[in-house]
Amino acid sequence: GGGYPGGRRTDPLRHSDGGLVMAGTVGFLGPLGTYSEEAALIYNPTADRPYPTITAVGEAVAKGEVDEGVVPIENSLAGSVIFTLDMLINQPNLFIRGEIDLPIEHYFLTRPDTNPADIKVIYSHPQALSQCQQYMEKNYPQAEQMASLSTVLCVEDMLGSDIPAAAISPRRASELYEVKVVDKGIQDVATNVTRFAVLGHSDHPPTGRDKTSMAFTFEVDTPGLLYRVLGEFARRDINLFKVESRPTKNMLGEYIFMVDCAGHRDESPMKEALEALSDPISMLRVLGSYPRWDPNR
Repeated sequence: GGGYPGGRRTDPLRHSDGGLVMAGTVGFLGPLGTYSEEAALIYNPTADRPYPTITAVGEAVAKGEVDEGVVPIENSLAGSVIFTLDMLINQPNLFIRGEIDLPIEHYFLTRPDTNPADIKVIYSHPQALSQCQQYMEKNYPQAEQMASLSTVLCVEDMLGSDIPAAAISPRRASELYEVKVVDKGIQDVATNVTRFAVLGHSDHPPTGRDKTSMAFTFEVDTPGLLYRVLGEFARRDINLFKVESRPTKNMLGEYIFMVDCAGHRDESPMKEALEALSDPISMLRVLGSYPRWDPNR
C-alpha cells in the first residue's frame, strides 16, 4: 500500500551515465522496526537492508550496495534532520528521488506478563520520550524515564529489565517482539509527521506534480542577495515550501541556504529560474526533483 501504485514503484532509476536499471534493493535507517523501516516498506515492500546511521545509508547508495535509501529528512515538531541535509550537501553522487510522509504514532508496550500498574521505568529514544510527556505524566507519574538508542532497541531494554518496565515504540516494533500493546496513539501532538527522503544516484523524471530541493551559497555577502534569489522564484510564480540556512562549517557567519519549491528542474518555469540564479550565487546544488508525496495516489 502507500503512496505508490500497487504499493511498489516500478519506474526505472536514471543513472548519471544515462543507463537504466529497475529499482531493486532499498536500504534504510535501522534497526528493523523503526519508523524508517515503516516508511521504506510503504515505498517498496521488499525493503530489507537496515543500516546503523543516516551516513551509512547514504554511503551504501553512493557505492551501489543498494539502489535506493530511505532516511528521515524533516519532522513536523523537531524540524529538519541536519545529518541528512549535511550529507546531501556534501555528497555530489546522491540525489532525492522521492519522499514519504509518515504519521508518527507511538505505542506503549510491555512484556505480556507485566501489570501496567506496576511499571517503574519507561524506555524509549529521547525524542519519543519528549513527544509523550503528557501521557506519561498523567498515567505513569512515578515511573522513571530512561533513554535508549532507538525506538526499537528500547523494547529490548524493556524485555531485559529486572523491574516492571514499558517501552514507547512504533507499531512495527510491536509486530517483531512478543509484547503486549497497552496503549497506542499516546503522542502529545496528534499531527506529528516525519518526512522521509528516498535517495538515489539520480532524481526522478517529471511527473507534473513535483518538488525541487536545492542548496546555494554566496561568495560575497552584500545587501539584498537573498532577496534577489528569492525574487527569481516569485517573478515566475514558483511557490516556496521551505527556506532555511545551515552553517557552511568553514567560517562563523557563512551559511548555506536550503530551499524546497514547487516544480521540476527539467521543466519551465523552474528551469529558467535555476539558470537565472547563476549570477548572484557562488554555489548551487540541486539536491533533487521528485514527486510530491500523495498518500491517496
